[in-house]
Amino acid sequence: MSAALLSDLLPCETSSPEATHALGQRLAERLQPGDVVALYGDLGTGKTQLVKGIAAGLGISDEAVSSPTFTLVHVYPGGRLPLYHFDAYRLRRLEEFFDLGYEEYFFGDGISVVEWADRVEPLLPPHALRLRLEHLGGDRRRITWLTSSSDSTRP
Repeated sequence: MSAALLSDLLPCETSSPEATHALGQRLAERLQPGDVVALYGDLGTGKTQLVKGIAAGLGISDEAVSSPTFTLVHVYPGGRLPLYHFDAYRLRRLEEFFDLGYEEYFFGDGISVVEWADRVEPLLPPHALRLRLEHLGGDRRRITWLTSSSDSTRP
């Protein structure tokens, strides 16, 4: 997905978890099979809330969505497209992501969203949509797209 398709959505600031959720819903309307959304940001910046919004936008119950920290991936079928939700926070080795068979998800018929994408950066496809979430204080968040993988390593 190109940044041009997001120019009316990003960059933006949200003022509440609900606003971050709503942004995810609007983003989901533009996602196509095989899209990969890579999320970068510290703990508590709203990554899972954004994923819940994407799920809702795909027609998947956002109440079912939780961070897959201990299982590394949750699969949510039943929407316009399946949602593959990865959390790389607890990865000890890149090989663990290989063991999941991530390529089947990334190049499959659904949408893949990866929290803590910096931990699997070498495995992300070039077409991945890279989003940085930043905490601005209180419930405010800034969400920006990164134009290249090298941007993802910048503070």
